[in-house]
Amino acid sequence: MKNFVEELKWRGMIHDMTPSTDSYLSNNKTVGYIGFDPTADSLHIGNLVQIMTLVHFQKCGHLPIILIGGATGMIGDPSGKSKERKFLNSKTINENQKKIKIQFEKFLKFTGDNSASIVNNKTWFEDFNLLDFLRDVGKNININYMMSKESVKNRLETGISFTEFSYQLIQGFDFLWLWKNKNVKIQFGGSDQWGNILTGNELIRKVSNGDSYALTTPLITKSDGGKFGKTEDGNIWLDPERTSPYKFYQFWINVADDDAIKFIKIFSLKSEDEINEFIKNHEKEPHLRILQNALADEITQIVHDKNALDVAKSTSNILFGKSTRDDFNALSEEMMESISTAVPCIKIKRSDLSNDLKTILTESCEFKIFSSKSEVIRMIKNNGLMINKEKIIDDQYVMSDNLHFKKYLLIQKGKKNYTFIIVE
Repeated sequence: MKNFVEELKWRGMIHDMTPSTDSYLSNNKTVGYIGFDPTADSLHIGNLVQIMTLVHFQKCGHLPIILIGGATGMIGDPSGKSKERKFLNSKTINENQKKIKIQFEKFLKFTGDNSASIVNNKTWFEDFNLLDFLRDVGKNININYMMSKESVKNRLETGISFTEFSYQLIQGFDFLWLWKNKNVKIQFGGSDQWGNILTGNELIRKVSNGDSYALTTPLITKSDGGKFGKTEDGNIWLDPERTSPYKFYQFWINVADDDAIKFIKIFSLKSEDEINEFIKNHEKEPHLRILQNALADEITQIVHDKNALDVAKSTSNILFGKSTRDDFNALSEEMMESISTAVPCIKIKRSDLSNDLKTILTESCEFKIFSSKSEVIRMIKNNGLMINKEKIIDDQYVMSDNLHFKKYLLIQKGKKNYTFIIVE
């Protein structure tokens, strides 16, 4: 059986673990879990570290459990939060859970000897009344212990509700319930979850005098100080309806070299030898962005599929490669949709195409592509205007004669300034 802790160590995926965790995992096939609150109908790449932890756990012969926080999602974890978040209703949480499960199935196998499984803590909390919880759970953890947790201390000045304060008890009971009913021996999470996880260990020790373990991963940071997984548009989601495969692919293509070295160890399933070879080649020729390309290809194909990866790469080539009009005209309608998610996209009425080129580009669109007609003329004279990858040589160009699929136009100002037009 492959050593799980050693696998995480060389990948830089261990922040803390309880004593004897390494020894226990090396000598036992066991069950471990991570909790995910269904606060959205999709996971995002900030969840990928925990997903990859479960992937390696399963590949090392252990049994992973995904806990969907149907109950805890209705309360809100204060860890890493500066203010209380909005509560979700049961219907929304159930709908979110269904979509999230589909995303997990792309990473984990749910059949076979060490198949993954999904549980929802609403199952055991639904009929658990307050008095029973206070008597059976609350009495085992004292207030001083709870107050010492960073997730609580960080909120004392700004204020924390009793609801959020009690979160660590509820998460602790999750661990206890899974320990008793699913033989779960270890809980994983991000380093910000360390206090909550230890509350579970303490509860198991107090109630059942049993052994349990904990392991956390470091929070991922970027070399420029920016928040991992965030762009100007917000989170990078795993759902293509929220983040297109093209934008997902581009996120990984554009990571900094230092980050690429760290990220490929965490987010790739390649072996240590393969990754070291990639890093060595990357350091020889960093301009080829070998690591970024390998990372973007692998993760995009897992999260989406091979076709989505191909479309994302073709879109990138059209926008940033040395593509021609023939290349553009050969693109499928699916590719057109991909381009429309990649650059600013506007719609114009078909009747507006009767106007001349200068009028369309300055007056007929939802926003002005050019500030004035004189700017259009100047751009043409400087060979800086292209439509559907064709260089425009005069202002007599007839846009209505050059629609791709009778409705698409790609306007390019200079090297990388694009606008995609859909004719209605």
